[in-house]
Order: sequence, then structure tokens, then C-alpha cells
Amino acid sequence: MIKALRGMKDLLFEDGNRFIYIIETATNIAKRYGYNYIETPILEETKLFKRSVGESSDIVGKEMYQFIDKGNNDVCMRPEGTAGVVRAFIQNRLDRRQSEKFKFYYYGAMFRYERPQKGRLREFHQFGCESFGEDLVYEDFTIIQMIGDIFKSLGIDYRLEINSLGCSKCMPPYRENLIKFLNGCRDELCEDCNRRIDTNPIRVLDCKNKNCQSLLINSPKLIDNLCSSCKSDFNRLKELLSSADIDYSVNSNLVRGLDYYNKTAFEFISNSIGSQSAIAGGGRYDKLVEFLGGKSTPAVGFALGIERIMELVKMPNRKREGYYMGVMDSSYIDRLFPLAHKKRETSSVTIEYRAKKLKAHLKGADKIDARYCVVIGEDEVKNGTVWVKDLEKREETILKIDEF
Repeated sequence: MIKALRGMKDLLFEDGNRFIYIIETATNIAKRYGYNYIETPILEETKLFKRSVGESSDIVGKEMYQFIDKGNNDVCMRPEGTAGVVRAFIQNRLDRRQSEKFKFYYYGAMFRYERPQKGRLREFHQFGCESFGEDLVYEDFTIIQMIGDIFKSLGIDYRLEINSLGCSKCMPPYRENLIKFLNGCRDELCEDCNRRIDTNPIRVLDCKNKNCQSLLINSPKLIDNLCSSCKSDFNRLKELLSSADIDYSVNSNLVRGLDYYNKTAFEFISNSIGSQSAIAGGGRYDKLVEFLGGKSTPAVGFALGIERIMELVKMPNRKREGYYMGVMDSSYIDRLFPLAHKKRETSSVTIEYRAKKLKAHLKGADKIDARYCVVIGEDEVKNGTVWVKDLEKREETILKIDEF
């Protein structure tokens, strides 16, 4: 028997319903905030992610599904969504329309070759939003508020962590101070951290090794070394969150796993899904559009992991809906098709092709949670009627075909 690859999972029945419910909920809220849908290819040039996500990141260094295709192109399955949206933003020359603001939402499959665990698969799905053209911290706050609305609608409890990664003015001197500190404890840091000191030392702060984290307690903190502009924005963000009654904590070691972030960084955390506790995260990336060849454009965005929150989602009580249609004699089956086709203009309809007794049809309708059970028998054929039972109200009626 052929099975799904390790770390890749089928979604069906209740899981499939939950998956769709999450996407529909997030989509509806994103639309209320002014976002439009964007779809980007699953397959992209590898250099897109190497240049945007960063050579020093675990994604590029260890986890990409990368290969050479038949045209000798170096390609990979997308490991995250932002880089592809930025590439589309530039390719469609939206970066040239500097007076306009653009907001996109997306959802789809991402791929990372890593050890599968609870809430983390090799093929996983994300819902994300990217906002281009707004440099004010109010947009950072609004995106955080939108994520909170999504989780509230899904019935998910969370805690919010925020940090500021500074800008090109305050980052260089901080980077030098951090390198000095890290060089003083190289022998005690893990192999990955030692590699990151020479490539992107800020990423050391993101290490999940408990020993490394204990050593970093006394490391210099970027939020203590922000320039006046970054400090003002960060303080304003905290004020906005407090005014909106959004609880948060400042995590001075929060850097996110990707190299393109600057200024605001944030994560939504759940304590209910094991060690991989981040259920959404994002921040500002004002330099990425320019770095990938476009015109300088401020941007901020986020992504949430759908598989990570599926077990946490509180589904609404399922309502009966649609029609179940059946006949008590197989010679009557042709009468159902025009009725079903008309009803499908506004409702879902399931036809049972085999003739059954009334009790069996009622069981069939109940099994699929249909609102109405519609049956045609000998009397209905003689009188040009249909027998209808409302399974929610438990009421029976006989209607003329035209009335039905």
C-alpha cells in the first residue's frame, strides 16, 4: 500500500471542515480590514528565499525542498509566504505606485524539510497578510489587532510577545556590542550559534537551546539601544495595545526566524500545543522590497500556522442545512433531478438514487445533517406533490411541485 510521505497529511471529514472554517474566518476578517486576495506559485527560484529569508536562517540552511528542474533551474517549494508576495509586488510594478497602499491576504501550502512533530509538518499551511506602503506604527498595531480578532472568532486563547529590532541606524552599533558579548562565551554556545556569530549574530537570540538561552540572559538588549525614532515607535505601539486592552509582554530576545524583519516584531503564543508554541508571528520589513530589486517601500505582515491551531479551534455547533431527496420506487427517480437542480441554485442537495422505505430515507437525511428530507412515493406521483419533513422543527408537510 502506498502511503503519504512522512510529515505530510491528508485532511478529510472533521479535519477538513475545521481547516475550511479557519480559512473562511480569517479571510472574512482580513476583508473587513481592507485586504485583497493574492495567489503566488508554490514553486519559486531558490535565490528568492536565499536573498530574503537569509542564508543564515534554518529555513535556507537546513529545511528547503530544493532541486534542479529539467530546465536546469535551481528551484524550491516555498517555505514561507512573504517572499513570494514581495516578488509579485515588484514584478507587477506595484512598487512604482508610491502614492498608493496595497494590502494582500493569502493562504496555502508551505514546505520545510524538518522533523515532524505536533503542529509542525513538512507540508503545512499558512494564512498570512502583507501590507505595503504604510510606514506609520499604527499599521503595525492594526495588524496585531486583526490577528487578535481572528483568534477571538476562533475561540483561541493566546499571549502576545513584542519586540523592536531597530533600524539601519541603531542596529550596527548594537550588532558590534552583541558580537563582543557572544565571542566571550563561544565555547559554551551550541554549534549553530557559533556559525551564526559569523553570519548573522542577531539570530543567536532565536536559539531554542536551553543552555544558550541561559547564557543570553545577560546579553545586551536592542530595546535598550534604540534610536529616538525606533524608541518612539515602540513606545507608541505599547500605548496603542494598552489602550485597546490587548495584553502583551516585551520579549527582548524575540527576533523571529527570518532575516528580513526590522523595527516591530511580534509572536502570538499558545501554551496548549507543546514546545512549538508560536501560533502566529510577523513584523515590519521596510527594506525587503528594495533588497529584492524594487523601489523602497515600507511593509508589515504576519502569518499564522493553520495546523498549529486546528486542535485549538472551537467549531460552532453544526447546523442542519440543505436537502436530502429520495424515492420509494425506483421508477420515480427521474422526477427528482429537475427538483434537485432547481434547489441547488440556493441550497445543497443530496440525492439517494436507490429506492428505500421512508424510515430509511429519514435515517439517510439525519446522517448527513440535512435540514429537509424530501420523498416521492406513489401518492405523491398521483397528486403531483412531494412529501417534506423539516428535521430541525420536526414538522411534516405535503407540497405541490410548484410550491416546493
